[in-house]
Amino acid sequence: MNAVRDAEDLIAEGAAAPVDGWGFDWLDGRATEERPPWAYARLVADRMARADAALDVDTGGGEVLAEVPSPPKLLTATEAWPPNVEVARRTLRRVGATVVAVAPDGPLPFRDGSFDLVVSRHPVRTDWAQTARVLRPGGTFLSQQIGPGTMRELSVAILGPLPPPTQRHPEHAVAAAEAAGLRVVDLRRATLRAAFFDVGAVVWFLRKVIWTVPGFTVDRYRAPLLDLHHRITAEGPFVAHAERFLIEATRP
Repeated sequence: MNAVRDAEDLIAEGAAAPVDGWGFDWLDGRATEERPPWAYARLVADRMARADAALDVDTGGGEVLAEVPSPPKLLTATEAWPPNVEVARRTLRRVGATVVAVAPDGPLPFRDGSFDLVVSRHPVRTDWAQTARVLRPGGTFLSQQIGPGTMRELSVAILGPLPPPTQRHPEHAVAAAEAAGLRVVDLRRATLRAAFFDVGAVVWFLRKVIWTVPGFTVDRYRAPLLDLHHRITAEGPFVAHAERFLIEATRP
């Protein structure tokens, strides 16, 4: 009875905590995830220091862009989730960026050849034709993306057995980039260990990273959440693996 009550308290805590922006500070001490070896933020900072006009697509709360030490003269970001737009505008004042609210899956609202650098961390979907269109000749697209079957162990723990992943394969991204007229100059992959120390952390993560369990709600998945709590209590942290890939392409 105590274990169930403890689980309910943790679940309620994870369900009540805010998930605005794209920071994961709430998980400090409750979950860990390895970082990719290529240091995406450092790569972005290096490219930004050499750019005249740059665009960050799907900026989230602007967390990565805000840390750029030498922003270009023209710096723009797009965001489609309304709660994140205002977060990003506050966060990105320090680097002088303009945040543009866009419609999900809508075209990029910029003229052809507007930017010599486009970046995107964990985009919901990359529109390769639009990316190529807004890039200047010689411009660069740099993106860290979610790989196939990311956090699959967690998805299976909540949903049950799943078929092999069919989306987000790096090879598909390369083919789409080349079909849009871009030339891929770098492609790297990484599998990263993630550990959840309590079921509240799992709930918060699933509310934020919505593609892990599409349509997730606590009420709908309370039974597997309670099972996961008992598993963590008996066996220790729940371990899953995040899949990431880095892709860099240029417009000839």
